[in-house]
Amino acid sequence: MISKHRNILTINGGSSSIKFALFDAEQQAEKLLTGVIERIGLPGSVLSYQELLKGQSATLPLGNKDAISFFMDWLETCIDMEEVAAIGHRVVHGMLHAVPQLVSPVLLKELHRISGYDPEHLPMEIEIIERFNKKYPGLKQIVCFDTSFHVNMPRVATQLSLPRHYETMGLRRYGFHGLSYAYLMEELAHVAGKETANGKIILAHLGNGASMVAVKDGKSIDTSMGFTPTGGLVMGSRTGDLDPGVAWFLMQFEKMNANQFNQLINHQSGLLGVSETSSDMLDLLKIQQTDKRAAEAIELFCYQAKKWIGSFAAVLHGLDTLVFTGGIGEHAPEIREEICKGLQFLGIEVDEKENIKNSDVISTAKSRVTVRVIKTNEELMIAKSIAGFLSK
Repeated sequence: MISKHRNILTINGGSSSIKFALFDAEQQAEKLLTGVIERIGLPGSVLSYQELLKGQSATLPLGNKDAISFFMDWLETCIDMEEVAAIGHRVVHGMLHAVPQLVSPVLLKELHRISGYDPEHLPMEIEIIERFNKKYPGLKQIVCFDTSFHVNMPRVATQLSLPRHYETMGLRRYGFHGLSYAYLMEELAHVAGKETANGKIILAHLGNGASMVAVKDGKSIDTSMGFTPTGGLVMGSRTGDLDPGVAWFLMQFEKMNANQFNQLINHQSGLLGVSETSSDMLDLLKIQQTDKRAAEAIELFCYQAKKWIGSFAAVLHGLDTLVFTGGIGEHAPEIREEICKGLQFLGIEVDEKENIKNSDVISTAKSRVTVRVIKTNEELMIAKSIAGFLSK
């Protein structure tokens, strides 16, 4: 049982998974435990974990058991909960919260009120918080918001072209993947220096969920996701940006209701919808030579990503650094190459050998733009944020 120091437990709950990690509260870089529950609500749901100090790992089937209850019961067999200083939660949507917030009845009421903004993530995240609140009422729970990184974007980047009174209801562009971006900016400053981190930067978080952000002087000035995490780039099973007329068409001619439309744009579209095969880019890369649908899905993904880089370079008035991260961004050199192909006019030139090796820097020596691959670490960013919160 892990109980060496006061610890921070981080929880990243989604619609079909719960990622978790345990960190030393004083030395956040030291991860004690890590794991994930996958395929929640589907056959074959499992909890996989590693106790890093002991070098032990295991995978446990959930069967038909409730995922959150299973997770909480299992934690007590592995962690001395009295040694947990606080639980840090990643919450995808945080409206205009700029800093982590201590869980309170007021905050929970607000999260319930906006849960309809992001039905794919918020309901599960709220339920996890409330279940831990009930079982451990004296344990601090602190929320870190994915939207915080983008709170101070210029107004023009936040506005939607709707009648103004909708803005008072909270309809605006928020942006997401903020914890990932905050970590990347810290890491970029560490490996390349503060001057580079204060330059003109595009961060590309490419995974099952995909987005980009334009950063200048260390601050987000525009981002691809908007009111919800469904907008922006093509993703694993999400549409990305979509003509609003499509919704009207489907309601008129397919008699589709709101729930069915939400299911379509979040779970049946993107790479999965176009390929009709898989939402996983690595799966599609394996069959692209023999499956035209997979090839077209890959081409669409790269084409849209290239367009976002071009538009953000215009917003930044130039570009100094491009960073790839996320499951695709870190592990798919073919996708990075295709996205960067033809962008020499922006100063982007990729070194084929370094790219294939997934090197830290994959641009050529003469490239005006430095192209990097940085592994993101949202859990560590949560732990650092919670440690900073507790120190105050």
